[in-house]
Amino acid sequence: MQKKIYVAGMFDDDSANKVGAAVSGVAGVTHCEANASKAQVLVDFDEGVAGVEAAINSAIEANGVQVLG
Repeated sequence: MQKKIYVAGMFDDDSANKVGAAVSGVAGVTHCEANASKAQVLVDFDEGVAGVEAAINSAIEANGVQVLG
């Protein structure tokens, strides 16, 4: 499944790279692109992995970025 997650607090490429690396490390994530200028994280993941969406959100927020919606 592919999901676009809108975020607040990801102001530069450095923070986007940190968020992207953290989300890419989540079990079940196959691809992640974090874009500071669009304030979004685009994630491809296996929705069959238990708790994957919560883990993705936690990985984003662990880097000081807030998930919107």
